[in-house]
Amino acid sequence: MVYLTRKEHFNAAHKLHNPDWTLEKNKEVFGKCANHNWHGHNYEIWVTVKGEPDPETGFVFNAHHLSALLQREIISKVDHKNLNVDVDFMQGILPSTENFIKEIWKQLEPNIKGCSLHCIKLAETDKIYAEYYGE
Repeated sequence: MVYLTRKEHFNAAHKLHNPDWTLEKNKEVFGKCANHNWHGHNYEIWVTVKGEPDPETGFVFNAHHLSALLQREIISKVDHKNLNVDVDFMQGILPSTENFIKEIWKQLEPNIKGCSLHCIKLAETDKIYAEYYGE
């Protein structure tokens, strides 16, 4: 089994806020991330696919095609957007890194052909990231 990873970058804003909670509770739980006027991140995303190399190309998945897929299905929809407001696949979902990565998986997985989506790693900052394996 060979694992191939493509890394991309995008910028997006969001606000962590549970509408069922008071303003005080949101601030207590989410801190600065509950800022009424949003806040932004310079996200990095790593998408890893796994499979056996094709005997004709030597590729598990064409890395250029993987980049194009990420651009089409994710980056074009989230880059310089507000995750709470502008992104269709995040509507009604609290845009924590953990929820965001699961929704990204749902967008990508049906588009991976000839191999399997293995893992997505999403870094919100240089100090925190989430990994998801489709479980």
